[in-house]
Amino acid sequence: MKHHDVIIIGAGAAGLMCASTAGYRGRDVLVLDNAKQAGRKILISGGGRCNFTNQKVEPHNFLCGNSHFVKSALARYRSSDFIELVERHGIEYHERDHGQLFCNDSAKDIVSMLMTECEWAGAQIQLRTEIVSVTKNDAGQFAVVTSNGEFSCESLVIATGGLSMPKLGASPYGYKLAEQFGLKVLPTTAGLVPFTWHADQKARFEPLSGIAVPSTITAEDGTQFSEALLFTHRGLSGPAILQISNYWQAGQSISINLLPNELARDKIELALANHPKQSLRNTISQWLPKRLVEALFEAALLDKALNQLGHGERDQIAQDLNEWSIVMNGTEGYRTAEVTLGGVDTNELSSKTMEAKNVAGLYFIGEVMDVSGWLGGFNFQWAWSSGFAAGMAV
Repeated sequence: MKHHDVIIIGAGAAGLMCASTAGYRGRDVLVLDNAKQAGRKILISGGGRCNFTNQKVEPHNFLCGNSHFVKSALARYRSSDFIELVERHGIEYHERDHGQLFCNDSAKDIVSMLMTECEWAGAQIQLRTEIVSVTKNDAGQFAVVTSNGEFSCESLVIATGGLSMPKLGASPYGYKLAEQFGLKVLPTTAGLVPFTWHADQKARFEPLSGIAVPSTITAEDGTQFSEALLFTHRGLSGPAILQISNYWQAGQSISINLLPNELARDKIELALANHPKQSLRNTISQWLPKRLVEALFEAALLDKALNQLGHGERDQIAQDLNEWSIVMNGTEGYRTAEVTLGGVDTNELSSKTMEAKNVAGLYFIGEVMDVSGWLGGFNFQWAWSSGFAAGMAV
């Protein structure tokens, strides 16, 4: 049985970050993963350009059962630290809306950088390796039996990710291992995920597939995001929807403002004063795509001139534009979800080191735990920060 100081299960963003950090401290590190290549989720992220962090990362950008948990790691390894690493490797990047940073060329640059860092730090990476069993002996060492040999270590780091994107090899392995060692695992659901239509909604809105409009979307708990809304043939997507999905429960409504930062009532009254005989259809079609207008309102109503509409009708139209309330059927699930909500209960872990409080030497980092960031590079920053925190402790 070959011995290492540290074994990391999972060669994704958090695992590779932890490996290089620990390696640079002189630790003998082995990373195990069943995939054919490291960093598969990094490679497809951000449309292949990897939204690797955000200029402004704050604790409120994360969902976690313990809202204070993320503070220590985020403070000790900031987005500016990762940006510095990216610049040191000569990777060119650009900023998009809301401080999101993307590679100019390819997400492969980030994977290459992490692999190079691991190589420089002396961390070994062994791919195409299935984990058969993990046990802890009386001496406090972990024994890891794999399809490619047996290993032992003092520190075992679980960086297996969540359940999102199963086609990339996502599995519940990390949760099962946590439970094996007596840690509590919170229920998981798909996060940062598109919504799907009910059958009657699908018939009505499917023809709008491909239309995108600015919007402000509000969840029942009051959480609000102002971003693009995209109609698809399956349901609603776009950044605003992905963000709000983290705050949505099955059966709840969402409120969509199709004219963000504008009062529809005032716009209608102004149009009525200036063009009383203009049809409602032609009026609203100046503000929103005509196909969307025709799907939202009945044809008989749209055919009316503005001066034929009663006060009540104008109020209702304004409400439908500023506060369109809709109950979606569900989400597309883990298949297209960018993150997994829930996971290993952070109350079981040290916020400074990511070590399990009741199992010495066992660490959990990245998406496997109950920490999920907003869309916009925050989940990668959590991978870097939590990976660094554990890498400094193992």
